[in-house]
Amino acid sequence: MNETAAGFRLLPGAPDSPVLLHVPHASRAVPGDVRRDIVLDGPSLHRELDHITDAWTDEIAAGAAADAAVRPWRFVNRLSRLVVDPERFPDEREEMLAVGMGAVYTRTTHGEALRPADFDGRDLVARYFAPYARALQEAVDARLAATGRAVVVDVHSYPTARLPYELHGEGPRPPVCLGTDAFHTPPELVAAAREAFAEFGGTALDSPFAGTYVPLKHYGKDPRVTALMIEIRRDVYMSEPGGAPGPGLGALAGALARLVDTVGAPGAPG
Repeated sequence: MNETAAGFRLLPGAPDSPVLLHVPHASRAVPGDVRRDIVLDGPSLHRELDHITDAWTDEIAAGAAADAAVRPWRFVNRLSRLVVDPERFPDEREEMLAVGMGAVYTRTTHGEALRPADFDGRDLVARYFAPYARALQEAVDARLAATGRAVVVDVHSYPTARLPYELHGEGPRPPVCLGTDAFHTPPELVAAAREAFAEFGGTALDSPFAGTYVPLKHYGKDPRVTALMIEIRRDVYMSEPGGAPGPGLGALAGALARLVDTVGAPGAPG
């Protein structure tokens, strides 16, 4: 399956860049055949997309790629996470199944029905989730082959106010949340991110969202793959929910470019 049909796109960076910006949740696109199984009416689906989409994060990543001294690679999901969520486990390991939001969502951000209760998501996993995971793994493998390491930076956003689906939303909601992994996120990578995003009013670790994305082939096994999740509170750069971007978008792109340049340099942290 080619990348367009699968709903993702790998945008090339510099051959010597180890950095891969991963943008999984920026799109609102839902193919017609997938839309038919979603029980929400048109206005309700529009509102759900406002809440669940990490709007403009693809533009933040694009701006960072343009500003960086050494252009990073970008892996961008071109479909909404309402099709499949590529950052979930596709099986019982996924804790978000408790609120109907595993790899294939059956509930909305507010706990309402999104798909029928007996919906079988295996076809969507086969058509969209599996090719995406395989292609992203191959993109990481290519950075390892080219540079000897890979730095995966997830680019996300999150709402200012906690939504009902959040399992761990009771903690701080800083302007920038840094999601980490005990194996794949070295302290130097966290320090570089804190410095890059210092101007936005503060960062916190793993609150309200924790963890980061690493392909399962490498997860917990290959220290050459480092990873960090950047979760930007939406009021920093846009009108909520689902509104227009503001001047913060360009500033965030610049900060992300600084992080890319720091961690992408030869011998750099991460």
